[in-house]
Amino acid sequence: MTEITTVKQRFGIIGTSPLLDRALDVAIRVAPTDLTVLVTGESGVGKEFFPQIIHAFSARKHNKYIAVNCAAIPEGTIDSELFGHEKGAFTGAFEARKGYFEEADGGTIFLDEVAELPLSTQARLLRVLQTGEYLRVGSSKVQKTNVRVVAATNVDLRQAIGAGRFREDLYYRLGTVPIAVPALRERPEDIPLLFRKFASDVALQYRMPAVTLDDGARQLLTTYYWRGNIRQLKNVAEQISAIEQTRVISAATLSAYLPEQPAGAPMTAGGVRMDDTMSAERELLYKVLFDMRADINDLKRMMGELLQGGMHRSEPAPDIKALLPSVAQSAAYDPAAAEAPVYAESEDVTDEAPRGMTKADMQREQIARALRRNNGRRRDAARELFMSERTLYRKIKELGIEENP
Repeated sequence: MTEITTVKQRFGIIGTSPLLDRALDVAIRVAPTDLTVLVTGESGVGKEFFPQIIHAFSARKHNKYIAVNCAAIPEGTIDSELFGHEKGAFTGAFEARKGYFEEADGGTIFLDEVAELPLSTQARLLRVLQTGEYLRVGSSKVQKTNVRVVAATNVDLRQAIGAGRFREDLYYRLGTVPIAVPALRERPEDIPLLFRKFASDVALQYRMPAVTLDDGARQLLTTYYWRGNIRQLKNVAEQISAIEQTRVISAATLSAYLPEQPAGAPMTAGGVRMDDTMSAERELLYKVLFDMRADINDLKRMMGELLQGGMHRSEPAPDIKALLPSVAQSAAYDPAAAEAPVYAESEDVTDEAPRGMTKADMQREQIARALRRNNGRRRDAARELFMSERTLYRKIKELGIEENP
């Protein structure tokens, strides 16, 4: 069993995304050191797990671990909370009090939302990180502490530095080892797993059957933007589990629980908004391009066989367009295209239809071909075309495709 798998089981982390595994691996590797770590990521991605992992795998694991939400402490009392104060230091200071850095001596302190610290407190924090020294509020006596600091924020600290809200020297001191936690939309393969876990937890807690998703709902779940990340996904799973009477959730039912997508998201590499229909249309276009590339490779093999079969050097090469009229009519032949890499979804593939064909013609041809290859079985054809069966049925109706030609 790998260390990453052990960490996932111990802390209840669900997912197989390479981005998630990379972040966990960095946390495990840096844990035995005393280097300061800065965890970044959007709100709701689970940043709070990483300082716990770092503490648990460090030599400090038997000492205190203190988590501090910097955004939840008023500016007037934050210095006292972190560094302590002396009796009479301010109104209401009836006795001396230890701060978190004193309490956590020998252990780990997690500063969540560190970007919310006032500039004066940032200067105090910088001194602790550089020298291990600090002053209680109202005291001139230097105190020493041996604390491992892990900080986290969902704010772009470089922008905060430019705006004068965050100290640049503190940024570099905190970010000795950066860990970037991926957003939920960057790990779509984990979304159904997380939904099933949250739905199962609700079912177990309230003794009810767990909800499941049909194919259309699962596709909608994985393509949704998830601005609130895992926290939002859990909220949706709990709402559906508690409210819906049917235990098999459709895309129509699921969509009622999803707020409208934010403007411009999600985006493909070409900058086109991804909804269900657009995604299906682009997949069809990709497959047409794949088929054209295969035809060109066949043409190359034909030419090689002709040349090996006894063609003289003085004879002119065969007319490519005559050998493959369908390719010549649908796209101008480019010899470099035969060696071009297969297009991936992240590359910029044009949406323009080949000359002589409209986009609807290409979709119609591709769907009809998939149906023929699968003997009219919609489910198998939809799987081949990378779309849901519901979307395939809609496209068949829209394009007037005869299912049993």
